[in-house]
Amino acid sequence: MGRRVRQLLIKEFLQAFRDPRMRGVLLLAPLIQLLVFGYAVTTDVRDIPTVIVDRDRTPESRELISRFLRSGYFRPLSGAASVGEAERWIESGAAQAILVLNRGFSGEVGAGRGAQVQLLVDGSDSNTAGVILHYASRIVREHAKKVMLEQWIRLQGAFRPLPAVNLETRAWFNENLESRNFYVPGVIAVIVTLITLMLTSMAIVREREIGTMEQILVSPLSPGEFMLGKMIPFGLIGLVDVLLVTGVGVLWFAIPVRGNLILLFFCTCLYLMTTLGIGLFISTISHTQQQAMMTTFFFFMPALLLSGLMFPIANMPKLVQAVTLLNPMRYFLVIVRGIFLKGVGVAIIWPQMAALLAMGLLVLGLATRRFRKTLA
Repeated sequence: MGRRVRQLLIKEFLQAFRDPRMRGVLLLAPLIQLLVFGYAVTTDVRDIPTVIVDRDRTPESRELISRFLRSGYFRPLSGAASVGEAERWIESGAAQAILVLNRGFSGEVGAGRGAQVQLLVDGSDSNTAGVILHYASRIVREHAKKVMLEQWIRLQGAFRPLPAVNLETRAWFNENLESRNFYVPGVIAVIVTLITLMLTSMAIVREREIGTMEQILVSPLSPGEFMLGKMIPFGLIGLVDVLLVTGVGVLWFAIPVRGNLILLFFCTCLYLMTTLGIGLFISTISHTQQQAMMTTFFFFMPALLLSGLMFPIANMPKLVQAVTLLNPMRYFLVIVRGIFLKGVGVAIIWPQMAALLAMGLLVLGLATRRFRKTLA
């Protein structure tokens, strides 16, 4: 048995790396995906292009504008004489926000009455618009506190602070709240899933198309040995990709690794059982490589969307949340982020590990049973 499987492994490795383009897909494509996710996929909102319409043109209005610009969130594009002129910047997509201070702003502030400040935001992207409004509200609130304090001192001659309750906040695990630290570890799950699914989904159907299935049928290989010989090479490739992505993420993007890397690779092996098993099952039910590829993407895209990588599972409808329980990527993302950011161990992630083990054994059993040593 060992010799038969070993020869099949050699064949699979030679077939996988014979084509230089395939070597690039297996080794360079994961790094390119990581760079794209690391630099392009972010929810941090900075340098918001902003048009300023200052109709008051007083020291008070300029002070508030300066506070907006000093925050580091808003980047001034240009001044505009009217809101209508500024709106054209938003319509063209050149600006995301318009800050409007009307005439009489300084007079309202000096009289102690409420002064109006208007912020027009491009609401096409609701998430970004919500973040911009939050930034602006915080800046105006801090400025209002400063103005009230100055007026109190001017009127009373002294200021005696009143007892107050102060909220002190602290973020755990991702202290600077950088979205890159959240997304880059998730790339491991995406890459492992895509690479292993693509390779294994075409493993058996390729044998049929190139005419080598007959040779396998007359060989002494059992269905279990054949599946094992198809799984191990692609599983090792998946582990190499995980090593590459982890190294680049830590050394290039400075992603913290607070947990045990050995535990990470062990959990990756559990996850590989599910992705390889699903890929092999797809290969057993497909008749052409094109059909296998389309079926793979039909599975991959919903799995990605329902994994929690891009959208929180808690915000999904209850029925959809129940469906995500069947998604192995969901459990692997919890493991990867827990090991990278929180430094958790087996005592915390054992439910996810158990779920991956159960799913892996189930899909591998189905794939092996589905495979028959026959051309039919």
